[in-house]
Amino acid sequence: MGRVIPLIFVSILLLIFDLYIYKAILNIYPSWSKKKKNNFTAIWWGFSLLLIAGVFISIFFNIQLGIRAVLLVGFFITFVTKLSFIPILFIDDIRRSIIWLKNKFKKEPQPKQETSTQISRSEFLVKAGMGVAAIPFGTLTWGIVSGAYDYHVKRQTLYFPNLPKEFDGIKLGQLSDIHSGSFYNQKAVAGGVDMLLKEKPDFIFFTGDLVNGKASEMRDYQDVFSKVKAPLGVYSSLGNHDYGLYEKWPTEKARLDNLEAIKKVHQLMGWNLLMNEHKRLKVNGQEIGILGIENWGAGRFPKFGKMEEAIKNTDDLAVKLLLSHDPSHWRAEVLEKYPQIDASFAGHTHGSQFGVETEYLKWSPVQYIYNEWNGLYQEGKQQLYVNVGYGFIGYPGRVGIMPEITIFELRKG
Repeated sequence: MGRVIPLIFVSILLLIFDLYIYKAILNIYPSWSKKKKNNFTAIWWGFSLLLIAGVFISIFFNIQLGIRAVLLVGFFITFVTKLSFIPILFIDDIRRSIIWLKNKFKKEPQPKQETSTQISRSEFLVKAGMGVAAIPFGTLTWGIVSGAYDYHVKRQTLYFPNLPKEFDGIKLGQLSDIHSGSFYNQKAVAGGVDMLLKEKPDFIFFTGDLVNGKASEMRDYQDVFSKVKAPLGVYSSLGNHDYGLYEKWPTEKARLDNLEAIKKVHQLMGWNLLMNEHKRLKVNGQEIGILGIENWGAGRFPKFGKMEEAIKNTDDLAVKLLLSHDPSHWRAEVLEKYPQIDASFAGHTHGSQFGVETEYLKWSPVQYIYNEWNGLYQEGKQQLYVNVGYGFIGYPGRVGIMPEITIFELRKG
């Protein structure tokens, strides 16, 4: 029910936008024949009503995930496109209202009618609005076609003053937020895995959200990600979606059984799933600590992580690396209570799958929700790296914030 109420509200908004735009378009084409007007009316309202009905039917009747995703994406793109149209129409309404008021109270003569060869200001603004609306429509569509699997390798050096010399120069890879239930191109996904393996990392972290909610979503991708191997091992943690909290289950036992199945998938792929525990990574007799906790997120996200359990018996380890899916955990708990954690690795934000990322500028709407959302952050001697994710959820694409494979070099310094 929590997801349905916002959807009802957005659907009502969409219909209001539809009415506003519909009237504006008819206003600039008064010469349309009755047949043409009826055809336009049927197509305009038929598309929106069928789309809204399809979205609600797919949710209430648990329609196949792929069909539901298509409907939700269509709904999202339609809403954003029409939302971008509204400000232009509103400008025209303000302009016409000012003219009307001037004529009414100052009794000014009506302006001369424009000839048929001229374009009225209203017509110009409505057509300009169509042009403006085409920008998000084209951008979001292109993000699906070209952005969803456009994997980028990011490189980052991490410095640790206490790093044992045996680990100086060692290479670490990170993946996060696979969300296998959203994939629709197995070959492209496998290509990203190949990109990671070509980097030859010595060990690999996966920082949560293997699925959207169900273990069965890994059925077609388990063999693909089973290839993710490294000489010193692959270490993983759970994300908020891995608990099945956003799915409908007949009983709580069914949800917990699904969680156990997801844990089993990690095991079958040969990944070391860290559930509020730690492992010792040994090279030539020297050790560093790899700690992993269950999901711990600020606000409405689940807080299953137990740092006290993960950090037990690690005092002798010179460097401690933490896998914690939600970056809000770093500021809320790690910085304040666990100064012995040298670096944390997170995901979760996806960089909103939309934004700008250049050498000099990073921007995304998600930055207004998360202080740390993309890349490396440091306070004092503690570091946090936020990976913007390998997969996607909801909108099946990416614009500006590309899917990420991170390669770290650990250095003493």
